Amino acid sequence: MYVATLIASPELKNLNAAIASEAMTALHGTEFSWLAGGIAADIPLETMPEDVEKIWQNLQSKQIDMVIQPTENRRKKILLADMDSTMIQQECIDELAAEAGVGERVVEITARAMNGELDFDEALNERVGLLAGLDVDVIQQVLDTRITLMPGGVELLATMRANGAYAALVSGGFTAFTSAIAAKLGFDENRANTLVAKDGKLTGRVGMPILGRQAKVDALMDITTRMDLLPADVIAVGDGANDLGMLHLAGSGVALHAKPAVAAECSLRLNFADLTGLLYIQGYNETDFKS
Repeated sequence: MYVATLIASPELKNLNAAIASEAMTALHGTEFSWLAGGIAADIPLETMPEDVEKIWQNLQSKQIDMVIQPTENRRKKILLADMDSTMIQQECIDELAAEAGVGERVVEITARAMNGELDFDEALNERVGLLAGLDVDVIQQVLDTRITLMPGGVELLATMRANGAYAALVSGGFTAFTSAIAAKLGFDENRANTLVAKDGKLTGRVGMPILGRQAKVDALMDITTRMDLLPADVIAVGDGANDLGMLHLAGSGVALHAKPAVAAECSLRLNFADLTGLLYIQGYNETDFKS
C-alpha cells in the first residue's frame, strides 16, 4: 500500500476539494482525507501509479506539492536536519561575509557549492578564508539581527519530540550557529564545523576535520546505531548537494526548497510547503501539532 500526500503552502491554503479529487482520479485512488483543510490531504493507493511525474508537474503548476511513499513505517523515530536554508532562512556564512564586506563573492561560491558545482571542502575553506580578521562578536550580532527561523520548524520539532522522536541538527555550517539554533528549536544534538579564532578575531581557518557530505551520512549511521534503529526510521531534510548522501540513505529524504541539481536526485520534494510539510508526510494531522 502507498499513500500520496498533497501539501500546499500554509500561507496560501490553496489546496481545495476539486484539486484533491482531480489528483485522486489521476492516481487511481478512490478517496482522500484531509490532514489540514486547505493545506494537506492523503490519498490511499493500492499500487504505485504510472505517470507520477506528469501528475506531479500538473500539481506543481497549481503550487501544490505531492509526495508518494509506502504506508509502512511512515512515522519516523529520528529527524536529521540540515540548518542553512532549511531550519533557518539564511546561509550563515553569507551573512558573516556581508558583515566582513565580502558578501557578493561569498554568496556566489555558496550557491555553486550547494548546487554541487564545487568541492564542498575547498569551497568552505575559500569562503572562511575571506572572513579572516572579522571580530568574533559579529557572530552573535548576525544571530540577533540577520537569522530567522524557517516557518514550521517550531511545530516540526515540538510535534516529533512529543511523539518520542530524536532530533539532530547536522550542518556544514558552524557550531557557533548550530548550538544557538538547536537550543532555540529543541534539537537533542547538533554537529557542525568550527570557526577557528584567536585574540577575539576569526583566523580564516576551519577546524579539522571538515563536516561535509560524508560526515552527514556518518552522523545518520552513528545515531541510528546508538539508538538501535535503522536508516529506514529516519526522516532527513536538506537543500544542498552536501545533503544528498543522508537524503538518499534515510527512510524519507526530503529535499526542501532545494537547489535544482539536488531536487533532481530526490523523489520526495517540497517546493511550496514549509517545514510542517514533513509532519504531513508522516501522516500527522494538524490537530496533532505541538508548538
